Amino acid sequence: MSAVSLMTGPAYLRFIHPEVTVCNRFVLSGAVLAALAWLPGSPIGDELSFLFEPLCAAAVTPADAARPIGISVPISSETLPNVPGKRVTIVRVTYAPGGYTPSHRHAGSVIAYVTTGTIRSQLAGGPVETFKVGESFFEPPGAIHLVSENASSTEPAELLAVFVADEGATLTTYIE
Repeated sequence: MSAVSLMTGPAYLRFIHPEVTVCNRFVLSGAVLAALAWLPGSPIGDELSFLFEPLCAAAVTPADAARPIGISVPISSETLPNVPGKRVTIVRVTYAPGGYTPSHRHAGSVIAYVTTGTIRSQLAGGPVETFKVGESFFEPPGAIHLVSENASSTEPAELLAVFVADEGATLTTYIE
């Protein structure tokens, strides 16, 4: 199966990239849970679809197929009772050494907080910036995120992304 068919196949396969060879129990658990959620007749699919479906916009073939793609795992998602129609979602994004996320944009506002390693980031029209553990950055709704990658080719990196978006919105859309 090619990388293209994995990235554009069933929704549960979009969480698993062919370049991923090492993953911790948490990431593996998230991938298994995502797969179970979309199995035909799955009793947990309906309850979890609101969490996983917005993360699964149609993916595109990466510009550099040799580099590992970052892995996104939903942590939490809650409606905001004081802001009707809005939801806050927290996602852990893990990058292997040299890993990246293809160019994309988000439906809502995003604050990213680096928890491990160093992240390189660039929004369209802005400079390439580097963020270390404990630092954060903001992405306005619809901004094109040109660079989102691990700055190291030897050490992993991780960030927590906090989204505030419309209820039911596709949180991440990849750009061809």
